[in-house]
Amino acid sequence: MIKRFFIVFYCLISAILYSQDFYSNIREKYWVYEENDPRALVYINQYIKRAKSEKNFPELFQAYKDAITYSENKKIIYADSAIVAAKNSKNNDLIGDAFLTKGVIYYFNQRKFQFALDEYLKAYEYLKDSKNEYLKYRNIYHIGVVKSYLGYYDEALEIFEQCIDFFETKINGNIKENLVFNNTKGYLNSIHQAIICYQNLGKNKEATELLKIVAKKIPKTKDFYLESSYFKKSLGVSEFKNKNYTAAITQFDLALPELIKVNDFTWASYIYFYKGKSYELLGNQKLEVENYTKVDSIFNKNKFILPELRSNYEELIEYYKKNNNHKQELYYTNQLLKVDSVIASDFKHLSTRIYKEYDTKMLLETKENLEKSNSYNKLFIIICLAIIIALGFVIYYRIRKQKNIQKIYEDLLVKLEETSRPEIVSVPIKPEISSSSDSNDKSIKFDSSIVEKLLNDIHTFEKNQGYLEQGITLKKLAEQFKTNTSYLSQVINEYKGSNFNTYINVLRINFATQKIYQDKEWRKYSIEHIASAAGFSNRQSFSNIFLEQNGIRPADFIKKRIKELEDQNNS
Repeated sequence: MIKRFFIVFYCLISAILYSQDFYSNIREKYWVYEENDPRALVYINQYIKRAKSEKNFPELFQAYKDAITYSENKKIIYADSAIVAAKNSKNNDLIGDAFLTKGVIYYFNQRKFQFALDEYLKAYEYLKDSKNEYLKYRNIYHIGVVKSYLGYYDEALEIFEQCIDFFETKINGNIKENLVFNNTKGYLNSIHQAIICYQNLGKNKEATELLKIVAKKIPKTKDFYLESSYFKKSLGVSEFKNKNYTAAITQFDLALPELIKVNDFTWASYIYFYKGKSYELLGNQKLEVENYTKVDSIFNKNKFILPELRSNYEELIEYYKKNNNHKQELYYTNQLLKVDSVIASDFKHLSTRIYKEYDTKMLLETKENLEKSNSYNKLFIIICLAIIIALGFVIYYRIRKQKNIQKIYEDLLVKLEETSRPEIVSVPIKPEISSSSDSNDKSIKFDSSIVEKLLNDIHTFEKNQGYLEQGITLKKLAEQFKTNTSYLSQVINEYKGSNFNTYINVLRINFATQKIYQDKEWRKYSIEHIASAAGFSNRQSFSNIFLEQNGIRPADFIKKRIKELEDQNNS
């Protein structure tokens, strides 16, 4: 009996080892191929077939993931199959990895950022409690990339700095080891994205410092040629911003081949745009137009463009307008309208912040005029009438908008006049506090003395205007109050009627509103200054939350208050 048991056990172990040898051996056969080389799929299909027959779902997941790497046109199909295999494995790390991989395809291969973000957020749910720190930070990194593309550079930068700190601790060792290799990739890509944020925020000194650091640390092997190209591209942008246009072009030309090789059309078009700008400033109009035209070719093929590159079309329109080439002027006018449509769709949070030399309505009118330029003179009156009607609508819209702003302003004044204190803060009225043992009125399930202490702490916090501190978080405040985040969060939710972030934002906006209303010096400040003084890290989030709470943007509120005081003085 014992002998039979050992025979069965030996056979089982042998079968497992044989299977593992099969998977390892077959991976070695296709690992020599470069990305998107379909020849690898011959071996991967054998891998898939074997894993399916054995119902080995972790290996099946890996097989589909490898298929994504080598497939040219079926990446999303293989990604969906990888998700199914991962779910069958019931391994949260594999499921999170599967959703993350699908998100990367949407981001890198298709530039569908909203879809990518959906997948990253699904991955986050599976990875948030994972012990696999690499996977968690890789997912966080990609969420940061989406934030960066949507224009939230400050928020994205915080994420990339966290990723840099994590990956940097994992890159010492033999680069040929898989773990060191992957973390080095994560480290370099995080630095690249941080540089992009700094450059978009106008912090060129910080971007240059990171470029100096990475020049010393990037491996010189072919596995890192793509990362090296990204940094050459960033160095080119840095040279451009320093008005070293010839040096910028040199760096751009060094970066392009690898980007074209992997079909990174986003950064390729970015480089062509900045080469065009460089040639424009060097006075070489032929090469300027040639590079701008390449940006349009990439847009036509991929139906994607960065908002920053919008002026590419304005330059081409202006060029052909000066040369009286109405056909090309009309073509690029139509292209610019398509570009605006794509930007509005993919970058709805960013597009309104991009400076537009050509207003959309003006573009439509220009398009109409160009299309009618060769028509009979009898259509001239119709065109004029259309323009007059359009202008009438614009005027009507503006008047209506101003009336709406005035009404909102007057309602806000009523609210402000009702407040006799110098600042509007939320002062709690001491409630009846019940412990969990004698009352079901409150949802808080801990000792009433803790609740009372926290309410007193909150009152002092509001009185001392602690909410004006930038970067204040639930964790920091809990530490200040010598409690935990769970207790503090429950008390704020219960007695302030909102979550922590909303509570802080209400206090800050009320403070800023009252200051603008009462203090003439505050009305002289820029919106950035006011945002910072009220505890916000950037103008955009302050302006959006001010609008959400007060129904009016801070800039409009300041204008209305100044005009109101001027009218009072004149009367």
